[in-house]
Amino acid sequence: QVQLVESGGGSAQAGGSLKLSCVVSGLTYSTPCMGWFRQAPVKEREGVALIDNDFSERYADSVKGRFTISKDNNKHTLYLEMDNLKPEDSAMYYCADNLVPSCGWYTQAYNYWGQGTQVTVSS
Repeated sequence: QVQLVESGGGSAQAGGSLKLSCVVSGLTYSTPCMGWFRQAPVKEREGVALIDNDFSERYADSVKGRFTISKDNNKHTLYLEMDNLKPEDSAMYYCADNLVPSCGWYTQAYNYWGQGTQVTVSS
């Protein structure tokens, strides 16, 4: 069955860096769209970064210029490089996979989700 497993979260100081990984198993092909989303306590889940099967990237305004999404199709792994972290980046980060040929911010469009990895940024 399809599984997405995130790793790489942890604690960092403001201005520091973390790199998240998401290993996908159970799929025999590269899906049209993968993304990173995050959710802080008492807040709604929000999109962070998206990448389609042509490696085209999109970012939320709040992380643009600081975060970089990438993927390695051979390793079935999605990455999120986070630089210049800010306390407001603290959240549970989830990777998601969309089987429909589209790539957007609507969370309900994504078919599969990982369990999440916690990122905590201190000032």
